[in-house]
Amino acid sequence: MKQIIIISEDRPGVVAEISEAMAAAGVNIETISAETVAGSGVTILTVDKYDEALRALAQTAFHALSEDAIVVQLDDRPGELARITQRLKDAQINLRSIRIIRRESGKSIVAIATERTEQAMTLLKDVLVSNFTRNDP
Repeated sequence: MKQIIIISEDRPGVVAEISEAMAAAGVNIETISAETVAGSGVTILTVDKYDEALRALAQTAFHALSEDAIVVQLDDRPGELARITQRLKDAQINLRSIRIIRRESGKSIVAIATERTEQAMTLLKDVLVSNFTRNDP
């Protein structure tokens, strides 16, 4: 799975502008997370039409980055996230980002971006949901 990261100034309307750019390009936002970090806005999203989203964002003032993320499924109970992040720590694989995408029916779906995607996929193969990068036309 690929995710798009947008670093912007922290001001009202950023998410609205990103959403409008996606809508105008016919891109559906699948997940979105936005927060303020050290005075900057950080928005992370996944979309159904990755290339179109990047083209649409290139027409705006936003600076968009992309990165691969792996998707794992965990039991939704205390300690499961700690268990897999400890594996990454033990292998000295640094996390770039981690997001819980969905929690339902006793399961959690988690997107994890690391500095070493292939090694993380191998390490977490027993909980891996997605072993491909999403790049739909």
